Amino acid sequence: MSAVVTVNPATGERLAEYPAFTDAEVDAALTSADAAQRAWGALPIEQRAPVLRRVAAILRDEADDLAVLITREMGKPLAESRAEVEKCATTCDFYADHAAVFLADEPVETAADRSWISYEPIGVVLAVMPWNFPLWQVLRFAAPALMAGNAALLKHSPNTTGCALAVQRIVTAAGAPEGPFGALVVAEADVPAVTQRLIADSRIGAVTITGSERAGRAVGAAAGDAIKKSVLELGGSDAFVILADADLPRVAALAARGRLMNAGQSCISPKRLIVDASVAEEFTRLLVAEVEALVVGDPEAPGTHIGPMARSDLRDGVHRQVEASVAAGARLLTGGRPLPGPGCFYAPTVLTDVTPGQAAYDEEIFGPVATVIVADGDDEAVRIANDTRFGLGASVWTADADRGVAVARRIRSGAAFVNALVASDPRMPFGGTRASGYGRELAAAGIREFVDVRSWWVLDEPAATAPTSE
Repeated sequence: MSAVVTVNPATGERLAEYPAFTDAEVDAALTSADAAQRAWGALPIEQRAPVLRRVAAILRDEADDLAVLITREMGKPLAESRAEVEKCATTCDFYADHAAVFLADEPVETAADRSWISYEPIGVVLAVMPWNFPLWQVLRFAAPALMAGNAALLKHSPNTTGCALAVQRIVTAAGAPEGPFGALVVAEADVPAVTQRLIADSRIGAVTITGSERAGRAVGAAAGDAIKKSVLELGGSDAFVILADADLPRVAALAARGRLMNAGQSCISPKRLIVDASVAEEFTRLLVAEVEALVVGDPEAPGTHIGPMARSDLRDGVHRQVEASVAAGARLLTGGRPLPGPGCFYAPTVLTDVTPGQAAYDEEIFGPVATVIVADGDDEAVRIANDTRFGLGASVWTADADRGVAVARRIRSGAAFVNALVASDPRMPFGGTRASGYGRELAAAGIREFVDVRSWWVLDEPAATAPTSE
C-alpha cells in the first residue's frame, strides 16, 4: 500500500506517515459526505451556526499546537502560523454571524402573488487545496460552504496531510452531525487521477481549487467537462507600484516584509516592485537594507522572520528562475543562492535591471525573491503592471491616496490596495482575473459561489392564460 510521508522542511526529518486511501476508501468517503450533506443541509441555518462557532473556539483553544503543526509541515515561522489559526477562527465566527443574511430569501416584485430568490445548497464541494496556508485556505472555503448547507471533501497537498486531518477532527469535535467535512489522503502520484474521477462523479456538486496555474487548468477543464461549477484561485504576480511621492523608508520596509512573508510563498505577495525612475535608486537601496536585516533560520525560534521553503524541489525551481534571470541580464543585489545545511532554506533575494524576456519578469516566482522594475512615470508603471497574464492583486503607494486610486483603477486585478499590502479579509470578496482564475471566496460573494440560485413564482390561483414567450 502506498503512503504519504510528511517531512519537516527546516530539518529534513520525517514527521509522520499516513496510509494513502485506496480507490474504495475514496469512494466510501464520498458516499459518507453525500449522505452527511443531506442531513446537514436540511438543518436550519441557525442550527449550523453554533457548529461553526465551536470550530472557532477549538481553533483558539488549540492555537499553539496547531501553529507548531503548520510550521513543522511547511516551514513558516510560528508567529505567522499563529496568525493563520486566528484568521481561520475569525472567519468561522464571521460566517456563523452573517450567513443567514447572505443567504436569506430575497423578495422580488413581479406579476406573481409571491416571488422570491432562494439560495440553496449545491451538494458536496470538492476542494483541492495547497500547502502554503494549510489551515486558512481550507477554512476559507469550508466555513462558507458548510454554512450554506454543503458538505466539503478535501484533497489537501500531501506534505500538509496532518493539517488536513486536523481540520476534519476539529469540525467533527465541534458537533457537525454525520460529519459533513472529510479529508482524503492521496499519494502525490495518484492526485490527478483521483481528482479527475471525483469531479466526474455525480455526487460532487462543485469544485474549488487554490493552486498553480497548471493545476487550475486541469481542474477547470474537468469541471467544465462535467458541467459543474468551479472556482479557481491560482497564481499571481502582483504589482507593487511605488509612485515618486511615496514614503520610501516605510514602503521599502513593507515591501520587504510583504514579499518575504511565508518565505515568499504566497500568491498575493508583491512579486513585482515597480518603482518610479526618479526614486528607484533610493528605494532599491532601502529595500536591500530591509531584506538583509531580516533573520532567516529555525521557524520555531523566537525572532525568526523567514523560515525554509516548503520543499526542496520548490527551492530548486526558484533558484533556476533566479539563475536564468541573471544570465538574461538581471542584476543580483543580495541573496540568490540556497543556504547550506539541512532544510530547504533560500537566501532572501533582490533582483534589479529586470526586463521582459527574463524569468523574473515573465513568470511568477513562488519564493523569497523581490524583483525591482523601473518605470518612467505613472503611465509606464500602469503599463508594466498590466504586462502579465496574471491579475490577482495590486497595490499602489503614494502620498496622495486619490492619485493612488486613479492609478489603481487602470490596473487590472481582482483586488486593488492603496498604501496597504494586499491581504484577504472575510468581509471582502477575494479572487483574481485572467490566469489568476475566476470566482470569488469570502464575503457574500464567496458563500454564494456554491449555492443553487433558485427563482420562485407563486400564484394563489391557477393562471388564467399561458405565457406568449418563454
